[in-house]
Amino acid sequence: MSFGIMTAPQQVGYDEILRVWREADTVPEIEHAWLFDHLMPIAGDPAGPIFEGWTLLSALAASTARLRIGLLVTSNRFRPPAMLAKIATTVDIVSGGRLDFGIGAGSRPSHPLARREYDAHGLPYHTQDDAVAALAEACTVIRRLWTSTEPFDFTGAHVSLTGAFGNPRPVQHPHPPIVIGGRASATLRVAAEHANVWNIPGGGDIEDLASRSRLLDSFCEEIGRDPAEITRSIFLPVDYERPEATRAKIAEAAEAGFGHFVLGLANPYPEGVVEWVAEKLIRQR
Repeated sequence: MSFGIMTAPQQVGYDEILRVWREADTVPEIEHAWLFDHLMPIAGDPAGPIFEGWTLLSALAASTARLRIGLLVTSNRFRPPAMLAKIATTVDIVSGGRLDFGIGAGSRPSHPLARREYDAHGLPYHTQDDAVAALAEACTVIRRLWTSTEPFDFTGAHVSLTGAFGNPRPVQHPHPPIVIGGRASATLRVAAEHANVWNIPGGGDIEDLASRSRLLDSFCEEIGRDPAEITRSIFLPVDYERPEATRAKIAEAAEAGFGHFVLGLANPYPEGVVEWVAEKLIRQR
């Protein structure tokens, strides 16, 4: 079992997030730390502050030494995939090879506040089917940019590149682990082909989440991949007032086959919040 924290970079100051990540870097039970990828707040004051995820992640990479780091997960619709590959390579190098590369389809139709950030930043908003198809192409292109020893061309329905080449390469070989987030069947098919880790938000019906995991198993088997090659990850919000409830969710998810836990911290962050997480949620399991 592996435990990490997530600090949503909205309605909060940089110094507060930095404090929590620096503390997490000293707590052995916490192995990874995450941000999310939105350009406008999706909770709290719609006009409140929010930081761009990859820029912030690079700063936090330079301010930590041990934690694995990532975005849970990057919206594939915010950045062209070749540019995203370059950004991610830079963060992997800055961190000394600690990046877990989280990516998802983006274009979340289920969250009204997430819809507006596309129009506000001049980004195209697509149907879910279109977004998932673009994700599959993006994963293919990004992996090639991380591993190809020669320039290459790529022509797809969503991505076209001429003379694409990545230099420098990521520190990690063959490339940073790919974490794909989502629950839709089409997304799970992309995860079966490309993911090292699959993440899904938790807190709801555990049987529903387990059924999604079994569907991922079946997609892996269809393409001849061992399902055990994909780590099952779950995001669980932390209840500061009822740690026993969060511990119960962890136990429930572990019983269902999840072994990678991302514990979402609500702000304002109490002093010593990461040590509290380790003591109340991990050591007392």
